[in-house]
Amino acid sequence: MPSSVTRLSYAPGARVVVRDAEWVVRRVDRTSDDSQQLTCDGISELVRGEVGIFHKHIDRKIQLLDPAATKLIPDTSPQFAKSLLFMESQLRQAVPSDSRVRAGHLAAMDSVPYQLEPARQALRQPRQRILIADSVGLGKTLEAGILVSELIARGRGRRILVLAVSSMLTQFQKEFWNRFTIPLTRLDSAGIQRVRRWIPANHNPFHYYDKAIISIDTLKQVQEYGAYLESAYWDIIVIDEAHNVADRGTGSQRSRLAQRLSSSSDTLIMLSATPHDGKARSFASLMNMLDPTAIADPDDYRREDFSRKGLVIRRFKKDIQGQVTKAFRDREIHALPFKSSPLEEEAFEALLQVRTDGGRAGSGRRDLFTVGLEKGLFSSPRACLQTVDQRLSARDRDGETASDEVRSLKELRSKLERIDWESSSRYQALLKAIRKHPFQWNGRDRDDRLVIFTERIETLKWLCEGLMRDLKLKESQVGILHGTMSDIDQQEIVDAFGNRERPVRLLICSDVASEGINLHFRCYRLIHFDMPWSLMVFQQRNGRIDRYGQERTPEIVYLASQSENHTIRGDERILEVLQAKDDQAQKNIGDPSAFMKVHEIAAEEAITAEAIAKGEDSKAFDRRLTPEPTEGDDLLALFLGKGGGDGSASTGTRFESGEPDEPLSLFASDLAYCEAALHTLRDFHRNLDFGVNAEEGTVTLEAPDDLKHRFSYFPREVYPDGGVFALTDNQERMRAAIEESRRSESSWPRMQYLWRLNPVVQWIDDRMMAVFGRDEAPVLAGVPGLAANEVVFVISGLAPNRKSHPLVYRWVAAVFSGKRYQECVPFEQIRERVGLGRRKLANRGLTADQDTLKELQPEAVLYARDWVRKIASEFQTGIFAQLGQELADLDALKKRQLEHVRRSVAGSRQSEAIKLSRVKRKEEEIEELFDQYLEWVEDTMNLEDQPWLKVMCVMTGESV
Repeated sequence: MPSSVTRLSYAPGARVVVRDAEWVVRRVDRTSDDSQQLTCDGISELVRGEVGIFHKHIDRKIQLLDPAATKLIPDTSPQFAKSLLFMESQLRQAVPSDSRVRAGHLAAMDSVPYQLEPARQALRQPRQRILIADSVGLGKTLEAGILVSELIARGRGRRILVLAVSSMLTQFQKEFWNRFTIPLTRLDSAGIQRVRRWIPANHNPFHYYDKAIISIDTLKQVQEYGAYLESAYWDIIVIDEAHNVADRGTGSQRSRLAQRLSSSSDTLIMLSATPHDGKARSFASLMNMLDPTAIADPDDYRREDFSRKGLVIRRFKKDIQGQVTKAFRDREIHALPFKSSPLEEEAFEALLQVRTDGGRAGSGRRDLFTVGLEKGLFSSPRACLQTVDQRLSARDRDGETASDEVRSLKELRSKLERIDWESSSRYQALLKAIRKHPFQWNGRDRDDRLVIFTERIETLKWLCEGLMRDLKLKESQVGILHGTMSDIDQQEIVDAFGNRERPVRLLICSDVASEGINLHFRCYRLIHFDMPWSLMVFQQRNGRIDRYGQERTPEIVYLASQSENHTIRGDERILEVLQAKDDQAQKNIGDPSAFMKVHEIAAEEAITAEAIAKGEDSKAFDRRLTPEPTEGDDLLALFLGKGGGDGSASTGTRFESGEPDEPLSLFASDLAYCEAALHTLRDFHRNLDFGVNAEEGTVTLEAPDDLKHRFSYFPREVYPDGGVFALTDNQERMRAAIEESRRSESSWPRMQYLWRLNPVVQWIDDRMMAVFGRDEAPVLAGVPGLAANEVVFVISGLAPNRKSHPLVYRWVAAVFSGKRYQECVPFEQIRERVGLGRRKLANRGLTADQDTLKELQPEAVLYARDWVRKIASEFQTGIFAQLGQELADLDALKKRQLEHVRRSVAGSRQSEAIKLSRVKRKEEEIEELFDQYLEWVEDTMNLEDQPWLKVMCVMTGESV
């Protein structure tokens, strides 16, 4: 017989008694005094629905329930219903301990293989730190939701912080709730004011809300929240549009805040379609936020420095097109040429006569100010007027009122003032595109909304005035979106544009809307009023409607002016080259930055402006933008979507084979489980009001008090009107509910997705865990499929790492024949043999010999412990190689960083004493960093000696 043990360990899922109440452990954290802090959910009546945090040095009487002393209670319920519910609730607490996708693919979405790969890649890491750098429109938010769902299922996602741009807060919040039932509290400017009213002034709001979404710009503006944030710790931090937090050498507040946050969470998920700006140091800053040991020299590193750690995944539409033929449609491109009007030709001629100190007469070169004037005029006369007036005001302040520049600018101004909507050929081409070819749009169809992009806010306002007049649109039917609007106003207009019942038909946007926002729900038609000077802007604008989930063919219009002025016509051809390159990138390149090779909007615009300033021929410009081979440049190859290496930094060409694992369950579906659980609850609480329609896959439930209390910590939008929950496990019905929400004023679905991670289902789980009392397990007597004298103890075993995160979780069946031990087998074998949860088991009211069971119980626990130890030992052996590689990599990285420090000061002209001091200080910082990371790796990848066991049930044959 195996030897007994005396030490029992705490781990997530364990049941403990603290202060005479029973709790289930959700997480265990090591404290600074080398003790443990337990975060627990209440199970017993007085604490049900409550969260308790207990410190071992304070609450010294934390009783871990001993499985050998578990009370065995005969189950007299029909068909052993209570036992099945009790066991199912425990199975649902089980945490996956491998890198397989086991939860996220079941969310309310059409699961596509490529969307699961970021979760797989991250779950293969010791800790989940990843930059999801997929191209625009591939569904990075969904990919993040899948990974976050997997971590929640693993007990590592209780506290979540999402940082997003202001205009995307509501969109991101809805996506996480509608698809994954993850309740993020939105802390926009209005949300922060609510927090200030609701909680005491000295309380940390980030302790009050476990799951929050906030704009990083809001954080940097509200200074006291930065201090609150730094004192909070999170299981998961998600940074959307992460390129905005890269360190570009300016010491921006965004970057500093992100760097501080990067050490405040085990898991860091970054999202960006444009992760690389062509500067090694800025990309290195993102990599070092994910893993501070990854890159030694931020100015000189290789792809392998971060790819081996699995820190990046990058795919383009061309890489995954074969998987999503129904989700992506080929664009229809309409390049509509138009002739410039006589007044515009006069303005062009006047513009070319403007000379400043930067221009060289007779050189054929214009300075960048006059090129900027031309860019403004290509947008609208109103935009060019604004630039002229700003320049004239500056010259007036300088006392220059009679120079050639001022006279020429005033002449240009007089020409611009004469161009109105009727004489603007670009505006008239816009009206023609809207009214006639290709759109024949009148604004009456609520499902046919139109978005127009322009770079300049003055143009945006000018368009709004003209289009309201000429299209006979009411003020409520035209929305504008630009960066100077408040976060609340930006979110409101995006929400209204996607809502069928709202009157907005036409949305005019500056390029603030080209980053991240989904506009495809009611819109499949987009017009570029002015042509972008950056290929990345082309990609970002078009990605607002040409993205995953677009159900109609995207139609995109470019307005291509054709001046009779030879110089201006040459400049227009430069922009036509950009439009052709964007089309080429879309079809067969992937990343548009392959052409200009600078990876930054401002840098791309500068290249275009320089070509126009020099009067470069469009054919020469076209040749200059030909993609070059990337062999030998692994980092560039990564961002051009070429080369998969070992797959750890996938570019989209490799997908893991095999279907995701379905979770182990004793019920046919989540709906069947919830229905059985609610009937059982009503036996205890007669006033519980619920309804189930199995045919339609729906459940309605009037919230009892403890469920109301649970939702009081969630965003108000997710709590249903009247307190009556409507849930469905039917994905088609859930999609219809999401679509319906875009047809109603509420804009939040009235229905919630019914799956394991829904807070209502988790409330049911907690209630079913208490079907049997404290430290009790059911006895199923006379189970068909067992021999007459057979006894089976079903025991769960969990082996945690040193951080108390579960690494191995198994259910084992210890089988006895009479009083003789036979074997331990996986629970699944016994389940299949007796049909537990597969067929109805008649409860014939037989009773088992309690003395016999009590005698066998300690032995069963000891055998089960040895069985789990063996599984854990095999697991530990398997990860020793991974641990050894991790430690070797750490050692090599540390040596490289130390060498970099010594080289960096070697050429300094400072005194030897100062140089030695600098080296010593930096070496100490590196040693401390690597010691901390080494401790983290060892604590994460090494198992504790003793597994935690729990008796789930005992099954007997007829004559025990």
